[in-house]
Amino acid sequence: MGDRPKGEFSATAQHMSMLQATIGSKRGSESWLYSYKRSFNGFVAKLTEEEKTKIASLEGVVSVFPSTKKQLHTTRSWDFMGFPVTAERRKTESDVIVGMLDSGIWPESPSFDDKDFGAPPTKWKGSCQSSSNFTCNNKIIGAKYYHSEGPINPPSIPSPRDSGGHGSHTASTAAGGLVYGANLYGLGAGTARGGVPSARIAVYKICWSGGCSDADILAAFDDAIADGVDIISISVGGFFPSDYFTDPIAIGAFHAMKNGILTSNSAGNSGPSSASIVNFSPWSLSVAASTIDRKFLTNVQLGNDESYVGVSVNTFVLENESYPLVYGGNVPNTAGGYDNSTSRYCIADSLDPKLVEGTIVLCDGLNDAEPAAAVGAAGTIMHDDYFTDFAFSFPLPASYLGDDDGSKVYNYINGTSKPTATILKSVEVNETLAPFVVSFSSRGPNPITADILKPDLTAPGVDILAAWSEANTMTGYPEDPRVVQYNIISGTSMSCPHASGAAAYVKSFNPTWSPSAIKSALMTTGNFDFSREFLLVPESLFFS
Repeated sequence: MGDRPKGEFSATAQHMSMLQATIGSKRGSESWLYSYKRSFNGFVAKLTEEEKTKIASLEGVVSVFPSTKKQLHTTRSWDFMGFPVTAERRKTESDVIVGMLDSGIWPESPSFDDKDFGAPPTKWKGSCQSSSNFTCNNKIIGAKYYHSEGPINPPSIPSPRDSGGHGSHTASTAAGGLVYGANLYGLGAGTARGGVPSARIAVYKICWSGGCSDADILAAFDDAIADGVDIISISVGGFFPSDYFTDPIAIGAFHAMKNGILTSNSAGNSGPSSASIVNFSPWSLSVAASTIDRKFLTNVQLGNDESYVGVSVNTFVLENESYPLVYGGNVPNTAGGYDNSTSRYCIADSLDPKLVEGTIVLCDGLNDAEPAAAVGAAGTIMHDDYFTDFAFSFPLPASYLGDDDGSKVYNYINGTSKPTATILKSVEVNETLAPFVVSFSSRGPNPITADILKPDLTAPGVDILAAWSEANTMTGYPEDPRVVQYNIISGTSMSCPHASGAAAYVKSFNPTWSPSAIKSALMTTGNFDFSREFLLVPESLFFS
């Protein structure tokens, strides 16, 4: 993607002419899909490998690469960062526009109420793609959606409306308004807010149930830059590192930087392996994820009065004091062709519904608990030697134990004629070791340019309460009965908007600062803490 030519020019005509001259008039017209023309110069076309090679050889072509799919990198956090509600703010905060490239937004959330907001700043050049009962307001001042590949099928919504929840969560974390008493069934109760509650939000929906297309990512960058956003936040990344010339996020962030806009992006969720970071361009702010000073624990009580503490975000309260307890390996779905080698892991269809319904089932390994829920289990206990420094939500009562405690539950089942158990609702406890970089957070070093250290900093990304889409359930599992306004999830997707909000806050005080100056200010406000690996403790806003 090259620079946009100065002055007036017809990008579509130029790109069509290039295609027709190179691969033929008819074929060129058929292959063209989209032109990037507002902020940089490029286009999308359906090409064969031979046609791609021809285009790549032309003078002035910077790069040609396939459009692949990227993935989303799925309250109290701002206080923990030393950034209280009472932090000094400038009136110009309402002139700051945060561009969110994500899965859309749920505009009815209290986090996006525009009460007491005036008209959008005059610098705003964007628009609102109103559809499916979606309208913007003086908080959400712009919204567009991009879908370059095929039809939009349910449950996806053909509008900027968020059908998954991820985009609403990140937007409210970066720039959501103050919402007192926000909670998830009593968990994480407090004041939900973004880093810049008075800032405006511009929404660019690039992610759908099938992922986030490279072509759509570039189209959103093209628009966001031209629309006049001040900060771009994108909690999206690939599965593997890409060269700067073939990475749409790096390309978009580069053109944003040239236009004075800092891009904040998530490091990725492939840790703790080294060199696992997927967003690492030198001109962007790459954000890892760390813990805050709270965690959610879920107690498992057995019929022998022993109890074990696991991790999960469990909002369910079981009606009975105890339920029959079975081991997945003892209840295989033999009629379906499964044996205990698969049922022990509670994979899909491997459990016998007649033996599992109404029981709590013990599973080897961590899973999404949907197979147990599908056959009518009352709850599930999982155990493994995986990391327990963050909590998952499940569509039924569940707790995740370490291997030692899981083995004790297994021994109880096999040594008792009628084993029983119950799973309690999660409780919130203090995490005394926080902050530390969480296990899933992708690590450096930079896999492409080793001389440039990445990630740049870390921010809260574990057990974060923020806005959610009411078009989805709490877990995304269709049979989950819980539809919520606020949800608790983890990921570098959650840490990225914390950095975006902090960057927007700095921008509100220093509107003329360059992206590099804002990035430097965030990175240099911390001190090393040599008591724990990977940690930089901030003097003001950030953990790096």
